Amino acid sequence: MSAEAIIMPCLDMRNGRVVKGVHFVDIADAGDPVECARAYCLAGADELALLDITVTVENRSTMVEVVKRVAEVCTVPFTVGGGISDVSIAGKVLQAGADKISTSSAAFRQPELIIQLLKAFGPAAVTVAIDVDVNPSLPSGYEVYIDGGRTATGYDAVEWAKKVNDYGVTTILPTSKAADGVKTGYDLKVIAAMASVCQAKIVASGGAGKKEHFLEAVQAGAKILLAASVFHYHLIDIPELKAYLKQNGVRVR
Repeated sequence: MSAEAIIMPCLDMRNGRVVKGVHFVDIADAGDPVECARAYCLAGADELALLDITVTVENRSTMVEVVKRVAEVCTVPFTVGGGISDVSIAGKVLQAGADKISTSSAAFRQPELIIQLLKAFGPAAVTVAIDVDVNPSLPSGYEVYIDGGRTATGYDAVEWAKKVNDYGVTTILPTSKAADGVKTGYDLKVIAAMASVCQAKIVASGGAGKKEHFLEAVQAGAKILLAASVFHYHLIDIPELKAYLKQNGVRVR
C-alpha cells in the first residue's frame, strides 16, 4: 500500500506576527498571519497550523482575534496551539473558526485535560504536541520538554506519546528541539519510534530543509508533514513538493 501525506505549513506566532526561530530561539519576523494563510491556501496547502510559541511562557490568553481573521481567508482546515490550557479556551478558539486545537504543556501537566478535550470536541479536533530533546539516559533516548521547549520533565517522550495515543488522541505532533529550524532533516528516529507504538497520525515537525527530508519522514511513518521556514522563504514551494512526493510513490491531495 502506498503512503499518503498531508502538507501542513506552520505559522509560528508571537505578538500577532508570524515568526521563525532556530532551536526554538533566535526569533525573526516572517510576516502577517492573514496574508501568509491566504498565500498558503492558494499554493495548495492541505492544512495549516498556527502556533503561538510564547503564550505558555508569557501566560497570555490565546490569540482569538488572529484566529477569527485567519478563518475568514482560510480555505483548508487549520489547527491552533499555544496556551490551550482548558476546555473553555479551546472552545473559544474553535468558535473563532479553528478546526482543531493543539495542546502541549497543559496536557503534560494535567493529562485529564486530554480526556476533557476529547469528550467536549471529539478526537478529530484534538492534537497533542510534544517537544522533545535528546536524553540518552531515557529508554527511547528522548525526553519531553514543556513551556516552549524550555523546561525538561525527565519523562520519556515515546512513553508519553503512547499514553496520549491510548487516551484516544488521533494526531500527535512531536517537534525535535535539536532539529528545529536547522534544515538538516526531521528527527526520523523520534517519528519512527512514535509511529511504531501509536495508531495516531504522527506529524513530522522541525528540521525540513529539502524535498528529500519530507520523503524520509513519510518513510519513517509520518502522515502529516509540517514545515515553516522552507515554505515562508520559498526554498521549497508546495506544488513542487507535492510533485516530488507523487513521483516517489506518495499519495498527495
